[in-house]
Order: sequence, then C-alpha cells, then structure tokens
Amino acid sequence: MGEAAAGARYASEFIGTFLLVFTVGCNVITGQAVWGGVSIACVLTVMIYALGKSSGGNFNPAVSVALGVAGKMQWGEVGTYCVVQIVAGMAAAFAYVGMFGAQHSFNLQPAPQHQWWQACLVELLYTFMLCFVVLNVACSKVHAGQNQFYGIAIGFVVVAGAYGAGNVSGGCFNPAVALGLDTASWWIGFLYGPMYMFFELIGAVLAAALFKACRPEESDDTELETDAKGKPIAPDYELSSKLLSEFLGTYILVLTVGLNVLGGSTAGAFSIAAALMSMIFALGTCSGAHFNPAVTVAIICRGKCDVSDGLAYMCTQIVGGIFAAFTYVLIHNGKTFPLNSGAYRWDQVVEAEFVFTFVLCFVVLSVATVKNPLSEYFGFAIGMCVTVGGCAIGKVSGGSLNPAVSIGISSSRMLDGGVFWPCLIYTLVEVVAGVCASVAFSLTQPSEFEKDDESVPFAKATP
Repeated sequence: MGEAAAGARYASEFIGTFLLVFTVGCNVITGQAVWGGVSIACVLTVMIYALGKSSGGNFNPAVSVALGVAGKMQWGEVGTYCVVQIVAGMAAAFAYVGMFGAQHSFNLQPAPQHQWWQACLVELLYTFMLCFVVLNVACSKVHAGQNQFYGIAIGFVVVAGAYGAGNVSGGCFNPAVALGLDTASWWIGFLYGPMYMFFELIGAVLAAALFKACRPEESDDTELETDAKGKPIAPDYELSSKLLSEFLGTYILVLTVGLNVLGGSTAGAFSIAAALMSMIFALGTCSGAHFNPAVTVAIICRGKCDVSDGLAYMCTQIVGGIFAAFTYVLIHNGKTFPLNSGAYRWDQVVEAEFVFTFVLCFVVLSVATVKNPLSEYFGFAIGMCVTVGGCAIGKVSGGSLNPAVSIGISSSRMLDGGVFWPCLIYTLVEVVAGVCASVAFSLTQPSEFEKDDESVPFAKATP
C-alpha cells in the first residue's frame, strides 16, 4: 500500500479510537448507569461500519495483536496501529477532562470489594470475547468481506461485558481505553491501566489460539469451496471443533448471566441477549451455535442434528455452564444466587419458563434451519429472544430458558448451602418446550418438510 493508503488507515484508527474513548469518559462522568454501555457499544459499532473499509476498524491494541497472532496482519502494521490507538486514547481522555474539568476526573480501579486479580480476570475474559468475535465475523475465511453483521456483532460485545464485568473492573476490554483513562487521572493514581493492558493482551492471544482451534482451515492455505454466488461455504467441521465452539459460547453466555445478576445490573436481559447474539454470529457456521440443550433437542426433533452429536453437544453445554458458574462465583468472592427466588408459585415459574423457552427454540428453528435461512439477522433474531423472556418473566422464574444456565446456577448455589433439585424441574420444562417448539414448527411451516427439501444442516445454515 502507498503512503496515502497508510495515512488513511492510521487516521481512521485515530479517529475511531478517539471517539470510542471520549464516549467512555463522557458516559462515566455524566453517570449514565442505564444506557452508558449501550452508548459505548453503539459508537464502536458505527465507527466500525464507517471506517472498517479504510483501516479494518480495530480501534483496540488487543484486537490488533490478536490479528497479528492469527496471521491476519503484519507485525509492523500491528505495532503502528497500537501506537496510534494508544495516542488517540490518551488524547481523547485529556479532551474529556478538559471539557468537564480536572475535578471530575475518575480513577481507573477495581470496584469496591473486588481485588485486582478479579478485575484483571474479567478484563481478560471479555477482551478474549471481543477479539474472538472480531476474528470470526470479520477475518475468517468463511466470513471475511461476506457479511454486514460484523459491526453489530463486534460492537455489542461491549453491551455483554459492560453491564456484568463493568461492575467489577470498570469494563475497558481495550488497552487504549485503559491507558487513556488512567493517564488522564494520573495525579489520582496510575496503576491499573498497565495492569489491565497486560491481561487484555493475554485475552487477545488466547482468542487467536482458540479461533484457530475452532476453525482449523485458518492454520493452512486451504481454499474453501464457494457457492453459485462466489461466497465461501463453511467446511464440515470435525466434532471436536464443534464441541469447543459449543463450550465457548455457553461459557460466555452463562458467565454473563451470573455477572449481571450478582453485579445488580440495570440492563441484565439486554446484556445477556447481546452475549448470545455476538457468539451466535461468531460461531453459527462452526457448530450451529446452539449453546442451549433445549435448542439442541428442538433441532434433533426437527431432524437437523444427529442424536449422537446432539447428546455430545448437550453434555458440552452443561459442562460449559458449570465452569462459567464457578467462574462468576470466584469473581464475586463466593457469592451465589438461587435459580428460583421463591417470589412466585412453582406453577407460575413452570409456565413462564415453558412459554419463553418455546419462543427461543421456535425462533431458532424458523430462522436458522429453513431452506432459506436469514443471512444477516439470524443472530439478532435469536439473541433478542433473551431480551423478550428476560424482561417479561425475569422476576418470575429468573428467565433461564436454558438447561445449561439452570444447571450452572444450581451447581454453584450448592457452595452457599443451596439445593440442586430446582434445576431438574427447570431442565425438564425447558426440554419439553424445545420438543413443543419443533412440533409447532412442523405445523406452521409444512413446506420445510417436503421431499425436495434441500436445506443444509443447522451447523452450515447460518452464513
């Protein structure tokens, strides 16, 4: 590339990172407790759409490092990008301090009652999620340049992390943010910016490694087959790749559930929905991105998943949910929460879980297992089912809608003297809802079962 092209790239990275960090500072200083995370996610999303064609829309040294480790960017360019991004972040931080006044500066540090390692752990985990989503939706051989959902998939990782992890670390997930915020308040203290950066970069390296583990074709010069329109066709991944995909997606989902609940999030359902949406966009072409045993049951009944593979999926999802539950307990100093708060009768709880698990499974079947699946909005349609159910019946049943979530919550609750059995009732109800969703699908969309049905398996249905 020539000098003009290089200048455009670096200017784009500066502008995008500056606006991201400036938006972070303005939201914190003005106290946007409810909408702050959405505001920050949206500025990242729109800048990725606006400037992605120029620079790739990294706006984050961790993302650039992940691209370097994955072989998607030359290391010289990675270094230049990182310098530009960090300078832009510091400039933005001093800009918001100049606008509001030094007396309004805030120090970057873990939230009260949380230790440094807990804050660094959530920074690592959600930086991992961010970089992993970037690699999958914007850089993989399957998706690169072939979709328009990349911006919302990447940007809304911030919604997933901000409302859960933000109550622990402040929610940076970006060395340019961490160093910018810390530098602009250096007279109060300068420690956690560099510390967060170190763990964020570990998350970036981990993301690149697991990206290649999920998608082995990224480790060699394999050329993917293309369809009639010239778009790459996702390979038929080995079961090991699919199970890793299911573990990671379920782990992130259940972790986000627990962090939002224990952190007293003001937008828990939306945050959890965003986590599900982003991971579906990232891994839909790998495993099908079920992340939920009830969904897997519905897809088995639909005839789009072998029983043996489905059982392996469900076991992996449950293990992922349990691991995530013990992670959020560790982050919150051993605190747990019950699956059923006891505020409503069991018949009400059962009805609530059944109806909205049915909604989730029915939408999955309808948008992702049909002859002409949604190509751009499948992740949004499925993910937002959690917003629907979480807001509607979160106070009734907790809005689990997922046996992996239910079992994870009950398993960790036993550490605090709780009982395990409620998750068995939830799981039964959620699985029955998945079966009923497949029946309703067959009744409402009979054309999908005609003999000339040439639809592909769910794992390859999402483009």
